[in-house]
Amino acid sequence: MKEIQITKQDIKSQLQEKSTITSWEAIKHYGITRLSAIIFNLRKEGYSIISKTDIVKNKFGREIKVVTYVYEKPIRSNHPHQYSIYDYEAI
Repeated sequence: MKEIQITKQDIKSQLQEKSTITSWEAIKHYGITRLSAIIFNLRKEGYSIISKTDIVKNKFGREIKVVTYVYEKPIRSNHPHQYSIYDYEAI
């Protein structure tokens, strides 16, 4: 049986490129069933990720909550004494 290796970097890449991800996208594209654990760890690393909850109807007509994780990209600072995540390597 082939082992699938999914890393936290895969989720970081998705968030940085597309800015959003849902649990369904994580399952479908990466085989990840515990996206919230990865988001928790990314937040601990300093990434600004907000949770947006929507209520939608599923195929059975029931209302369910769907969470979309949204990555808020850091704002680059032009002030000479303020650093952003983009300036980190320059310090």
